[in-house]
Amino acid sequence: MANLVTRTYVASIRNHQQVRDDLNSLGFAASKFWNVARWTCDCIWSETGTIPDHGTLKAYLKSHERYADLNAQSSQAILEELAEAFDLWYAHRQKGNGDANPPGYRKQGDEHPRSTVTFKEDGFKHDPDHNRIRLSKGANLKKSWSDFVLCEYATGPDVDVQHVQQVRAVWTGKEWELHIVCRVDTGDPDPPGDRVAGIDLGICNFAAVAVGDKALLYPGGALKEDDYYFQKERATCDDSDSHKAQRLDRKRRGRRDHFLHAVSKDVVAECAARNVGTIAVGDLSGIREDADWGDHGNLDLHGWAFDRFLEMLEYKAAERGISVERVDERGTSKSCASCGTTDDSQRVERGLYVCDECGVVANADVNGAENIRQKVLPNLVCDGGDRDNGWMAQPAVRLFDKSTGQVAPQEWASREP
Repeated sequence: MANLVTRTYVASIRNHQQVRDDLNSLGFAASKFWNVARWTCDCIWSETGTIPDHGTLKAYLKSHERYADLNAQSSQAILEELAEAFDLWYAHRQKGNGDANPPGYRKQGDEHPRSTVTFKEDGFKHDPDHNRIRLSKGANLKKSWSDFVLCEYATGPDVDVQHVQQVRAVWTGKEWELHIVCRVDTGDPDPPGDRVAGIDLGICNFAAVAVGDKALLYPGGALKEDDYYFQKERATCDDSDSHKAQRLDRKRRGRRDHFLHAVSKDVVAECAARNVGTIAVGDLSGIREDADWGDHGNLDLHGWAFDRFLEMLEYKAAERGISVERVDERGTSKSCASCGTTDDSQRVERGLYVCDECGVVANADVNGAENIRQKVLPNLVCDGGDRDNGWMAQPAVRLFDKSTGQVAPQEWASREP
């Protein structure tokens, strides 16, 4: 049975000198069209009191002169990106984040920066035999009907670029590179075993994993340090939509994505090594609306990319034959995973859980993870503390090592940049 997953490969452009000017023209055109669409949003907003969605923008702008600077699907991708940015901004404002700003214009002084250009099915042609991708220009930028940008690309030695779904030309600040989105068949692997792991997601400890006799803790300190640093740096920008601010935002997203990739990869590898066939993870849907974590906590929570992490966890687990189940986590932080007693006062401090009934002492997040694990084990009976549960108090800590960009045991990892 086919197991199709999406992969994005970053490729360098071998003939960069030959295609740089053409890619620059497309990147500048993308910024200009973004600004046209952004101005259109302001006009519609002031007239109707509503923000237009991407369908409305497409209807308004498909005959605009700048629309034809790019391939039609590339122009449509810009409108979809802008509409999504407005949706995210509006969601932040609804949740009380008054510091959130709507998407701005793309300007660098009097210049337009180079924006990412997305090429969908009709906008590129892939030649896998010669590692080349032909990118379409818009009618306004063509010198002739057959004019296009032919990029020769190079990827890592183990990457086989097949079944390309989308190509993005991305300006790194120094050069262009291609992000090639592919559909990859990973087959139908057998699960490593029939054990179950539970995962509790949090802010101080990003993830706690319980396997029933072992526990792993993934602190979120590196992620919080990055968020604090980039918030402080962005506050120094005179214009929140300046080139510097946008560069900081891109770097922050990249660092966060890398952290999430590293942690999800390590979690799956550790579970596979322990013969886990099912991962139960707390479903945090609605937590932003339902919980009040205080001003600072809510700020952290609004920036918390748990949805992105779960997406990564699910596809990485599927490649190992491990299924991921999202379960309701209500009550898992208050109940004793050993005897089932529920008492609000048993979580005596942030990182410690003590049960007055059976005497168990546990790391609070590990206790929550074990309760989540037990939710997919309906026949598991709490034994009142008779079974060995010392592992719940002494989880193995695995840190994100900034020097290597990977997760390692605490005694190996150095968090110095």
